[in-house]
Amino acid sequence: MERRSPKQRKDYWVGLIQLAVALYHQRRGNGKGAKRLISNSLHLLEANRSVLSNLGLDDEAFLMLLRTLKKKMDEDMPYESVMLPIKDEALLSLCQEMAQKKEGLLFGQESNLSHTFLIEKHRLRDRTEVLLERKKQIERKKKSRGL
Repeated sequence: MERRSPKQRKDYWVGLIQLAVALYHQRRGNGKGAKRLISNSLHLLEANRSVLSNLGLDDEAFLMLLRTLKKKMDEDMPYESVMLPIKDEALLSLCQEMAQKKEGLLFGQESNLSHTFLIEKHRLRDRTEVLLERKKQIERKKKSRGL
C-alpha cells in the first residue's frame, strides 16, 4: 500500500482507520489505546460529516454511534459488535456479498470473540509481503541517495 505524507492524507480516512483500530484495541482489552483513538476518530469524523454521507453512511446515525462507543470506552465497557449505519443499498449489498464470499459469514452478525485470529490478528498474520515491500522501499531510497 502506498504511504502518503500527512499533508496528502484525507482526514476522514484517517478517522475511519482510527475507529477500526480503537475497536481492535477495545476487543483486546487495551482501554487506554481505544479511548485515545476513538476520541481522535470522533473529532476527525465530526469535522468531515458531509463526506460520511458521500461514502454511503447515514452521517447522523454514524456520529451518534461513535459518541456512544466513546462513552462506553470511557466507562471501560467490554467490546460489543458494531454495525455501521450504511444507507447506500449498493454498498450494503456489496458488503453482504463480500462477507459471504470471503469468510462464509453473514454480514451484520455478532463477532465471534473466541476466534483467536480476530483478537490476535497483528501477532498471527503473515507479514512476508509487508516486510518485502519495506525492504524494497529501503533499497529504492538508498539508490536514489547514491548509497
